[in-house]
Amino acid sequence: MEHDWSTLALAMIGAFSLGVAKTGFPGLAILNVILLAELFGARQSAGIILPLLVVCDLLVYPAFRRYSSWKKALWPLLPPTLIGVAMGYLVLRHIDNATARPLIGWIVLFMLALQLLREWKGDWLAHLPNSLRFAWFSGGLIGIATTVANAAGPIFSIHSLVSHWPKEEFLGRGARFFLLVNVLKIPFLGHLDLVNAGSLMIDAILLPALLGGLVLGRFLIHRVRQRTFEVLLYLFSAVSGLYMVCGNAVIAAIKSFAA
Repeated sequence: MEHDWSTLALAMIGAFSLGVAKTGFPGLAILNVILLAELFGARQSAGIILPLLVVCDLLVYPAFRRYSSWKKALWPLLPPTLIGVAMGYLVLRHIDNATARPLIGWIVLFMLALQLLREWKGDWLAHLPNSLRFAWFSGGLIGIATTVANAAGPIFSIHSLVSHWPKEEFLGRGARFFLLVNVLKIPFLGHLDLVNAGSLMIDAILLPALLGGLVLGRFLIHRVRQRTFEVLLYLFSAVSGLYMVCGNAVIAAIKSFAA
């Protein structure tokens, strides 16, 4: 699998944004999803991104392990997430990401609207943080989104906002949760031949940019206040959802205009 250096340079920008995203700014990962999908194709990009995510998780977990615990990170989200991963695998076998991405975008926007309504109405839907049904709903969506488009970050962010997790709790739970989930995804994408020797070669080239993003993100996250952090999660989630819903149409219009 050979690519010119202009393609790899753009991919490095995506990998850098992924590194920053994994240290606590999850919405930034959408830039990585966008760039790699455009450069390598939607399905193939899923196989390229997954090993990068695992590397991030292995490096981020030690940095944030003192926050939260494995029990809090895995229950009750993990069981429905694993079901969602299996469902996402079946979806990925029969449709491409271009078909599934708008659906995931609408899900992100729906959950964002739900949280904003909770803040606006005060006690409205105040039971959500303690609702097992909401946790299963969120977990199932996270599993589908992470398998089909590596786009679970915004959904996880909205779930954390609804649940009123402090910034440190969000980082500690997310580091544990996605480390396990992403490792468990490898056999599924490997079976679809999306993780292969060619994709791993590209990952090796992108690794320095990924590590640079992790260093910058780690520097920034400890300098961001809780409320600023929450506002950034809202903003990144909204942009991510909107792009998934209408990004392809915008890109098509730009290409048509340029032609």
